[in-house]
Amino acid sequence: MSVSAPEARGGTRVHVQRVGTFLSSMVMPNIGAFIAWGLLTALFIEKGWITSIAGDVGEGSWVAHIGGWGDYDGGGIVGPTITYLLPILIGATGGRIVYDTRGAVVGAIATMGVIAGADVPMFLGAMIMGPLGALLIKNLDALWDGRIRPGFEMLVDNFSAGIAGAAMAVVGFFGIGPLVSGFSRLASNVVDFLVDNSLLPLTSIFIEPAKVLFLNNAINHGILTPLGTNQAGEDGKSILFLLEANPGPGLGLLVAFMVFGRGVAKSSAPGAAIIHFLGGIHEIYFPFVLMKPKLIAAMIAGGMTGVMINVLFDSGLRAPAAPGSIIAVFAQTANDSYLGVTLSVIGAAAVSFLVAAVLLRTDRAVDEPDLGGATATMEALKGKRSVAAAALNSMGAGATATVTVPEQISTIVFACDAGMGSSAMGASVLRKRIRDAGFTEVTVVNRAIANLSDEYDLVVTHRDLTDRARERTPSALHVPVDDFMNSPEYDEIVGLVARADRGSAPAEPTEAEPEPGAGMLADESIVLSGTAGSRAEAIDEAGGLLVAAGAVAESYVAAMHERERTVSTFMGNGLAIPHGTNAAKGDIRRTGISVVRYREPIDWNGSPVEFVIGIAGTGDDHLALLSRIAQVFADTDQVARLRAASTVGEIQAVLGPRHG
Repeated sequence: MSVSAPEARGGTRVHVQRVGTFLSSMVMPNIGAFIAWGLLTALFIEKGWITSIAGDVGEGSWVAHIGGWGDYDGGGIVGPTITYLLPILIGATGGRIVYDTRGAVVGAIATMGVIAGADVPMFLGAMIMGPLGALLIKNLDALWDGRIRPGFEMLVDNFSAGIAGAAMAVVGFFGIGPLVSGFSRLASNVVDFLVDNSLLPLTSIFIEPAKVLFLNNAINHGILTPLGTNQAGEDGKSILFLLEANPGPGLGLLVAFMVFGRGVAKSSAPGAAIIHFLGGIHEIYFPFVLMKPKLIAAMIAGGMTGVMINVLFDSGLRAPAAPGSIIAVFAQTANDSYLGVTLSVIGAAAVSFLVAAVLLRTDRAVDEPDLGGATATMEALKGKRSVAAAALNSMGAGATATVTVPEQISTIVFACDAGMGSSAMGASVLRKRIRDAGFTEVTVVNRAIANLSDEYDLVVTHRDLTDRARERTPSALHVPVDDFMNSPEYDEIVGLVARADRGSAPAEPTEAEPEPGAGMLADESIVLSGTAGSRAEAIDEAGGLLVAAGAVAESYVAAMHERERTVSTFMGNGLAIPHGTNAAKGDIRRTGISVVRYREPIDWNGSPVEFVIGIAGTGDDHLALLSRIAQVFADTDQVARLRAASTVGEIQAVLGPRHG
């Protein structure tokens, strides 16, 4: 399916992601403060850890003084932390996102107004007032920018910030505070209604699908964390912290792939399970669901089971578990909830495993990534996906499909929705790969997409987030990945860094570096009218051309069939690119490419294929031609030229060097 612009592919999901990212960006940097509050609560409340261990420490003790109970009711640390510190931090962070330090100051002042004007902790109010205050001072500064007499800048800046902050504090006190208080009470009543009527598990029907669309941070930190913190402030714990953060459903899914999966998914599932369960990076399992969308049923069933168990045992956490690691979950579990929380994780994992196992066992279809789909699986001979696969997935996205290596790659950023979990892990893995290759001067950092600026040479994202990243960094080279832990593209990126470092990607081809396709598309390796009638015969035909050209040994053709059984090489738009497995690279004598056109489309496991391009690559020298192929098949006019070609030379003219 061809789409004209990146926004068209993302649609509503991209807009919701953007809003959710902004909300979570106010909370995520302050998670340490939430954890500190949770620990203070766990230690010093009247039924906290210290009183549980030491027994009755007395209402006049130092423990009661810190906790603010007994003779010190209303004092201590716990109450002021949730009432003042956490909301002000959120408001200041939101203001900083909008307008740097001045925005943070005015946002904090505005947040203080909404805190004083409400009778519940003002997390939602802080998310409103912080950015609004910053937006006000930003617009005010723009009014008199360049019009202030020299020497009066500091005076104007300080007084304008003070006046704007005071005005917004008043608005928050009389307007936003009471409104948010009413909304918080309504939301709390809704939660109580769902719990009292055993309906809370139904929330998994909405939460689990939203998570795999990368709305997890929007749900958890934008909605559940503020509501849950209010509830925990009153009851000492909240089940809302576990609705999204329970690692059980994801663990069950990944274990099912470990047992019943196939190919790359099966081999990567064990490591993904460790990172998900212990590291708390839930994004690691999202591609597994996106690959087989029906597995969302397993996630919903597991999520509902976990919530139901927590409802039955009245269990909850004192503070958010971030990241959603089992370690963080147990660290924040209330004293009376360890049994319920443990059973909820085990039960959720067991149910999601059983449902996923049934779905995987009964699924005989081969995954067939579409050219513009979520997962491109074009792999080079080395058994890993090429950067050219990223170009294939950029079809119709308004970006150039050709992989153009910058003159120098010195700054790389791994970006994700919140800029912490998955991106931090991916950046760590990629950084080690690059340093091990000897490129110690290359920096690799992780950022939230909302905080990206167009200053990086190369941007790595999960392919579902690439469109949003490209909006903020249009001049960078973008590489989408599916696997944060051990992505095949990481090695390709190292290769790109090496090529850029030695200047092997000039803007204009030279005699030493021929145009894409030169020497690879020989006349004898192009067939205008293929004779195959099935997918297997087509692979034999394309592979036979590679053998006849002396590029590969005959055993390589068998490896092409083996690769097809593991991962389909159908690319969409009538194109298939069969190639061998990693184990067969020893059968390659030199880089070679064959092209077979079929007048009657071949049935490629349910999809029509008109062009079969066989690949045998020994290094990176074939990547330019693959990216050229990607560009051609992104253009319906060029595909029409291929269909109408009557000579081998016309095929070479389209797939070979760039034309006008």
